[in-house]
Amino acid sequence: MANNIKIAIKLNLDGVYIPSFNRELKINYFTKKKNFKILGSAHNILEIRQKEKQGVNCIFISPVFITKKSNKYLGIHKFNNLANYTSKKIICLGGIKKNNIKKIKLLNTYGFSSVSLFKKKIKYISF
Repeated sequence: MANNIKIAIKLNLDGVYIPSFNRELKINYFTKKKNFKILGSAHNILEIRQKEKQGVNCIFISPVFITKKSNKYLGIHKFNNLANYTSKKIICLGGIKKNNIKKIKLLNTYGFSSVSLFKKKIKYISF
């Protein structure tokens, strides 16, 4: 569930994702459920601090590589620099493709997430 803790709890979900633009500090107030996970995203130090205050378990930092949406990306050094500002688990996100997946080993990250890497192209067959 994205950006709605009340609904996530009402639906008895395991967690919620809080985007970088959400600056609400009452996040932990709603999460009395045991093992409820809060994931957040950040693009800079201020947003990392905000996610820490919100009590997230893990932070997505993005974009690590160039994406279709933007030519602005962190790169390896800036990503690692940002990741070192927190003790939270970090997941790298953004622009991860087959041609740069080996670079993830150079990142200070707990894991990675990608859409384009796992996206399959469906071939239509006409009869």
